[in-house]
Amino acid sequence: MTTSSLGAVPDGAFVWVWLPDASVPVVAGRVQVTGTSELGAVLSFAYGRSYLSRDGAISLFAPELPLQQGTFDPTAPLIPGREPTPIAGCLRDSAPDAWGRRVINLRVGSDPNVELSELTYLLASGSDRIGALDFQTSATEYVPRGGDATLEQLAEAAARAEAGEHIPDDLAVAAGHGTSVGGARPKALLTDGDRNLIAKFSSSTDDRPVVKAEAAAMMLARYAGIDVPEVEVLRVSGKDVLVVERFDRTPGGGRRMLLSALTVLGLGEYSARYASYPMLADAITTSFRHPENALRELFLRLVFNVCIGNNDDHLRNHAAFWDGVALELAPAYDLTPQPRRTSVSNQAIAVTDDGYRSSQLWVCRKAAPAFRLTASDADDTVDHVVSGIREHWKDAAEEAHLTAAERDTLMGREVLNPYIFYDQR
Repeated sequence: MTTSSLGAVPDGAFVWVWLPDASVPVVAGRVQVTGTSELGAVLSFAYGRSYLSRDGAISLFAPELPLQQGTFDPTAPLIPGREPTPIAGCLRDSAPDAWGRRVINLRVGSDPNVELSELTYLLASGSDRIGALDFQTSATEYVPRGGDATLEQLAEAAARAEAGEHIPDDLAVAAGHGTSVGGARPKALLTDGDRNLIAKFSSSTDDRPVVKAEAAAMMLARYAGIDVPEVEVLRVSGKDVLVVERFDRTPGGGRRMLLSALTVLGLGEYSARYASYPMLADAITTSFRHPENALRELFLRLVFNVCIGNNDDHLRNHAAFWDGVALELAPAYDLTPQPRRTSVSNQAIAVTDDGYRSSQLWVCRKAAPAFRLTASDADDTVDHVVSGIREHWKDAAEEAHLTAAERDTLMGREVLNPYIFYDQR
């Protein structure tokens, strides 16, 4: 998509949604610029009358956009405790993140660092986006943006975008596959028959096997009993590519609404750093289906993150399904051992309700009551994860195509670093 195809800077867009069990979208309402604030342009939302009268209509997220008439101003939250934001979180979760915006900047603005409007990003990104929403210029005709591209084309488009190079017209479709997926690293959405996938590419700046390390971690997570999607490492154009099964798609063309933990907790981007696992646990207790199981799963993920050296567990790396009635914990993703220059490490969000965030197992144990777990439950989980990693590390590393040298370097540095076992109480 080019500047001319978007026309002038848009002031609104129609929001289309795939309702539960539906294979085609319907228009839900319109998001439009209604003013400015210290947060930037304010994008308010209103449901369409036809949607409100539709059988089976659901709210896009009841705490933000309840299913009723009126215009919802995101700077004036309906529920006390939810923070003002420039756009409703459930809509922002469908927008591209750093990588997608970089690709759009190159295609629309010819500059990887230009800042475009939020509506431009929503309308210029591909329609096969994460979750069950899309954004269109029409309320009556749904025209998906996108097309077919090979994995090789996706890899070439990603490499050009990373380098800040012009993306030629013959790679425009391929580049579009990278515009509607979250995160900051090179990636793209693709389909393979009836499989819906995310391809995560190596970066030209990688000085370690990032793609293969994430693959190994995801495989270890499955051994630990964590709910994770299937993954596979491929070699494309001489580079490693991690292919991940999408969990927001259903057979027959359906889509599942997906919300970040940032939206679930009602926090803004800048205050997310003050969030904590106990805050997530409280939300699960009050608003999720099967809360006891979800709490155990979240604690298992916390312990696993600490054990594999993944301290990038911010609120956009936790998500939940929304079906109009309740939330459900989504599978874990982005479980990536992070570079470690020293032994000391801290998680992205606090582990305990009093602010401890050290990447250490004693801190996880301290947090156990927030997950409705006993000290014995916490000990069992820690022992299960640690012993499982030791038992299955070699198998997972081989499945991820890590070399023996890479495997040995990761173990003891990122994975099961001695620091996690220190008890500093």
